[in-house]
Amino acid sequence: MTDELPKKYDHNVSEEKIYQLWEDSGYFNPDNLPYPKSAKPFTIIMPPPNSNGSLHMGHAVFVTLQDILVRFWRMRGRKALWLPGADHAGFETQVVFDKKLDKEGRNRFAMKREELWQEIWNFTQENKKVMEGQLRKLGASCDWSREKFTLDPNIVEEVQKTFIQLYEDKLIYRDIRVINWCPKHQTALSDLEVKYVERTDPLYYIKYGPLTVATVRPETKFGDTALAVNPKDKRYKKYIGQEIEAKGILGPLKFKVIGDDAVDPEFGTGVVKITPAHDANDFEMWKRHKDEIDGPKVIIDERGKLTGDVGEFAGLKVDEAREKVAEAMEKIGILEKTDTDYKHQIATCYKCGRTLEPLPRDQWFVKMEPLAKKAIDVVNQGKIKFHPDRSKKVYLHWLENIRDWNISRQIVWGIRIPAWFHEPKCIPKKGHEDEVKKCKEIIVSIDKPTCEFCDAEFIQDPDVFDTWFSSGQWPFLTLGYPDGKDSKDFYPTDVMETGYDILFFWVARMIMMGLYCTDKIPFKDVYLHGLVRDKDRQKMSKSKGNVTDPLGVADQYGTDAVRMALVIGNTAGNDMVISEDKIRGYRNFATKIWNVARFVAMYDKPEFKNAKIKPTDADKKYLTEIQATQEEITKHIENFEFHLAGEKIYHYFWHTFADKIIEEAKPRLGGDDTDDAAAAHKTLREILFKCLVILHPFMPYVTEEIYQTLSQDMKTQKLLMIEKWQ
Repeated sequence: MTDELPKKYDHNVSEEKIYQLWEDSGYFNPDNLPYPKSAKPFTIIMPPPNSNGSLHMGHAVFVTLQDILVRFWRMRGRKALWLPGADHAGFETQVVFDKKLDKEGRNRFAMKREELWQEIWNFTQENKKVMEGQLRKLGASCDWSREKFTLDPNIVEEVQKTFIQLYEDKLIYRDIRVINWCPKHQTALSDLEVKYVERTDPLYYIKYGPLTVATVRPETKFGDTALAVNPKDKRYKKYIGQEIEAKGILGPLKFKVIGDDAVDPEFGTGVVKITPAHDANDFEMWKRHKDEIDGPKVIIDERGKLTGDVGEFAGLKVDEAREKVAEAMEKIGILEKTDTDYKHQIATCYKCGRTLEPLPRDQWFVKMEPLAKKAIDVVNQGKIKFHPDRSKKVYLHWLENIRDWNISRQIVWGIRIPAWFHEPKCIPKKGHEDEVKKCKEIIVSIDKPTCEFCDAEFIQDPDVFDTWFSSGQWPFLTLGYPDGKDSKDFYPTDVMETGYDILFFWVARMIMMGLYCTDKIPFKDVYLHGLVRDKDRQKMSKSKGNVTDPLGVADQYGTDAVRMALVIGNTAGNDMVISEDKIRGYRNFATKIWNVARFVAMYDKPEFKNAKIKPTDADKKYLTEIQATQEEITKHIENFEFHLAGEKIYHYFWHTFADKIIEEAKPRLGGDDTDDAAAAHKTLREILFKCLVILHPFMPYVTEEIYQTLSQDMKTQKLLMIEKWQ
């Protein structure tokens, strides 16, 4: 070795220096790699971390696994591109920023749209810079020259163009439907953003004339438009089609009884009240019986308070109104009984935990069934493979039962929906008095339209896209589809590695949108990692105080130790346990690698250069073994068995190389036979070199630091990161 290794490996000194060495080389950019033009590309698009905070241990998992793949394939001669990015993260960033405003005594609803948007922009840009530094710290060998942000102007324009194309293909529509509404955040949420929690609530039995209904929501009775029974329920067949009179707390009521197969005869009494404005199932039932019953009557507003024709209950919050309405019903004798132990699932906001209100609103929806069909076919045909394989069944089940997707959000932060509405007052242009009826109610366009028939201004839809609508297009948009050179060279990508918890949020949507927009699969393999848990297998959360900061422990024990702790023992699709003790253990392994390298370097003697080296049978055996070990590890990585690959090189290096081969070589190295000592040393050098190559994707810093001290005759490149794998 040319430079003597210090006695101790100091990761705090080494890591920043080594990363700068990598970055300065330009080899993160596949265009600069010293490979033939015919070299096959290998592409991973980084799942863009949210630009609203620091990286957590979950981010460290994806950085580690993706960097292993990229470094592995780069060393195997592939033009490896790992394209980094950041996500504006729409609603989630809005929630984080709302908390910031609360601490400052401010409220976003009192701010001008442009002012709020700019403040959030500045906030995310500051976080993005911090996050980029953290990715570097974790060793991410991504191509920073190609970095993207989901609000880059070209990304925004292409996302809006996709919306317009979907609209023209009649796959996007605007409709009034009962949606999930969060009264705290004042926005609609998609079905996937609903968190269902079990709750025990009173079940109220209310008399409606001759019939009794059971409901957990007596406060919505002011919005009732009918009663319903199952047409097969013999108890109530005679009432179907009849209009019954009932006593109400605000006066007499009349309701028609309808028959519908959606009614569960086993629930309550088998009779349900229909409140189309405040229950999605009731809304669908109303649509099936429009000719028989009245339409939706809105009696709960966006703040979660009673409104409209509700008498003394106007202005009460839902929970408060529920109790008071029940008391009023009891007073007039229509509350038959109350079951206080009724357990049921409640829809809540996944961010604030508040109960969601089903409200009828005009929203944009994507027709999912046509998109889902193609996404099902490519997986069934084996064009996209899942790791673990069981995720395929989960994916298919969701797509086969998919519902239309509400993509509009009533927040400021995000990509504006390119739809325009007429001002209420439509003034005909001269000579077009009879043609003004041709004015479109909605025009979908990136640029502000003008009407050829009237003088009305067009106002852009204030809503923004659900963030998953834009990130669902991420793989091909980041590569400049459709005309960019990168999209021709690097698309479809090879691997999508992400957490199993966003299989539906993101992975399925990327497959659907990729097929729709490019007619190609966006990636060939999907690797889903699990959630990170503490040593007691508890999910890490700030509220529990059990969060391990990946950068903090990396500062203490070294990035390589963190990476190995996240790989070994962790399998695809399963939650992983991380603890400081585990990380400390792999810090000791990094030290072992360093000490072994120092030992081998110590015997790098000048007299060995002229020695007549004749390897022993044991030398030949050990060189064959390390070659076989490398081949096994190669197969493990190709099969996405990172844990097996990591375990194999860990055990080989420590227990075979360090504990056995080196110990056996010590007498030969210290003996009088120079030729034999040189042969023993050559064997150790070759095995060490092979181990450094194999370990590099897993532990890039310590291996590169050692590689830089190797004598020139041992290596073929200036950097280990582009050394040949085999």
